[in-house]
Amino acid sequence: MLIGLISDTHIPEIAKEIPQQVKEVFKGVDLILHAGDIFVAAALDELATIAPVLSARGDDDYTVQDKRVDEVQNLTLDGLNVYVIHSSQYFARDLIEHPERHNLEKPPDVVVFGHTHRDVVQTVGNSLLVNPGSATFPYYQLRPGTVGLLSINGGKAAARIVSLQQDAAAKGKI
Repeated sequence: MLIGLISDTHIPEIAKEIPQQVKEVFKGVDLILHAGDIFVAAALDELATIAPVLSARGDDDYTVQDKRVDEVQNLTLDGLNVYVIHSSQYFARDLIEHPERHNLEKPPDVVVFGHTHRDVVQTVGNSLLVNPGSATFPYYQLRPGTVGLLSINGGKAAARIVSLQQDAAAKGKI
């Protein structure tokens, strides 16, 4: 299973729509997970023309009322527990390092988070921590940003960041 990861799109404040490069990178994905700060449901509608979409609610998504958006997306994909949140890396790590604080029996296998506009792929314990960065506003700068691709196969997860300005059309393998 191949999953497109995106966050902090800030549509239409920062960009009028999802950049075409994102659509090229996500072509052929099975699912798209948005880690919040969507701003308008129309951004999810655009992504849904590529694949089904689910999103965590960002701190700026208070007006987005959509069944695809929840505070946390807690999914089981190919036997792995995948959490999608819009929060800091510290909170994401805490989910993994101290699941009991969050009423979890065990750490999530994958935590996808947003909010920081900075891409991250990191292994923490036995879990994968991924922030796709921002497709439209990386490091709070107006320029093409990044998205992520998450591969889940045979109960194993791997992720990579795709820079939209450098290799949008070259997905390659994770």
